[in-house]
Amino acid sequence: MDRVRIYLSAYDYRILDKTAQQIIKELKRSEGKMAGPIPLPTRVSRYTVLRSPFIDKKSREQFEIRIHKRLIDIVEYSPKTVEVLNKLVLPAGVEVKIKLTK
Repeated sequence: MDRVRIYLSAYDYRILDKTAQQIIKELKRSEGKMAGPIPLPTRVSRYTVLRSPFIDKKSREQFEIRIHKRLIDIVEYSPKTVEVLNKLVLPAGVEVKIKLTK
């Protein structure tokens, strides 16, 4: 049986969780059966930058970027469910990937 997989990713976990709840609320209205949101591991990228390249080589600054991810599986869906997914208006900063898997 086919299922639709929705991958959500964002830098801010609060916006990501609100978006996931909005998608779930819309899917419940369209009578689709789903699993999730499943939190996936957060990817952390750390960067070290020299503050001054000439005199103080030991003086450095460290930065990090966290990318939070969620997964929603739609197990049973109808054409109405697909229509609802296409009409969703999502906030800026949230990346959405929708895949059809078997």
